[in-house]
Amino acid sequence: MKITSFLTAVAVGLASVSIASIAQAADKKVVVGYQTDALPSSVAIANGEFAKATGYDIDFRKFNSGAEIFAAIASGDVQVGYVGSSPFAAATSRGLDVKAFYLSSISGIDEALVVRNGSGIGSLDDLRGKKLAAAPVSTDHYQLLALIKSLGLSEKDVQVFAIPQPEIVASYTRGDIDGGFVWDPALTELKKNGKVLITSKDVAERGAPTFSAWVATSEFASDNPKFLRDYAGVINAYYASFAADKAAWAPGSDNTKALAKILGGTPEQHAAALKNLNLLTPDAQASAAWLGGGEASGAAKILKDTAQFLKDQGKVSQVLPSYAAFVTPDALTSPSN
Repeated sequence: MKITSFLTAVAVGLASVSIASIAQAADKKVVVGYQTDALPSSVAIANGEFAKATGYDIDFRKFNSGAEIFAAIASGDVQVGYVGSSPFAAATSRGLDVKAFYLSSISGIDEALVVRNGSGIGSLDDLRGKKLAAAPVSTDHYQLLALIKSLGLSEKDVQVFAIPQPEIVASYTRGDIDGGFVWDPALTELKKNGKVLITSKDVAERGAPTFSAWVATSEFASDNPKFLRDYAGVINAYYASFAADKAAWAPGSDNTKALAKILGGTPEQHAAALKNLNLLTPDAQASAAWLGGGEASGAAKILKDTAQFLKDQGKVSQVLPSYAAFVTPDALTSPSN
C-alpha cells in the first residue's frame, strides 16, 4: 500500500513536471518578420540555427517591406522584425514602442537607384520630368526623396511612385517608369535593362544616411533579454564567417544555396548581393557611434533626422524630442547567460 502510494505520488510529480515543462516551452514562442535582403544571417533562418541557439519556437514570416513588418508589430502579430531606418522612424514617431538591438547593415551599394535603358537618364541632371519609384516608407523611398531635394527638385519636378517592389519591377519592365530605388532581388532585375545611377552609400554621403536593423517590441525585449543576446550571437557568428571565409559564401556554397532556397533567386545572385553589404562589427555597433551613445548615438540621430525629413514631406505628423529610447546595445554587451 505504501509502495503503491509512493509510486502514485511519483507519477503525479513527474506529470506535474512534464506539464510545467510543456507550459514553459509553449511560452517560448515568438513570431519574427524578415525580408528578402541577402544577409549572411538569413542562412540561420533556413537551417534552424536561430531556433536551436535560442531554444524558442520561432515562426519566421517573410514580408515585402519594413512598413509591412511594422504594421504586423502594431497589430501584435509580430514581436521581432528586420526593418529599415525610414519605416522605423515613421513607426516610432507614431507611437510604436520598439527597440533596435542589432544593426544588420548601414548605407552601402546594396540599395540603389537604377534607371532604365532608353529612359534618357544619363546623369542626375536628367531626372527632371522623369518617373521614379520606391517601396512605400522604405529607406529607399526616403533616400529617393532626399536625393531629389538635394538636387533642388521637388515631387512636382520628378514623379515619385510609392509602390511595392514587385510592382516596381513590373512597371519598369513595361516601361511605365524610368527608374526605381530598390534592393535585391529587384535590384538585380532592374539592372538587366538599366544602370545604377546612384547608390544608398552615395546618398548617405549627401546627408541622408540609413541603416537596417533587427528590432523587438520593448515589452518582448524586456521580458526576453537572453533571447535577444542569443539571437545576436547567431548573427555575429554568420557575419564573422562571411568576413573570414570567402569560399563559404561563393556562388556554389551551401550558404548561398540556402539563401536562394529561403529568399528566392539564385545562389549566384545572392553571392553578388552579399558583397554589396556595408556591415558593422559587434564592437562598432555597441559603441557610442551607433547603438551605445544614447541620444548622441548614430542610430538615434539617424532616426530623428529621418523623422524630421518625413515630417517636412508630410509623411508623419510629429518628431519626437529624442529617439534614444528606441536603440539599445544590451544584446551585444551583456553576458550571454
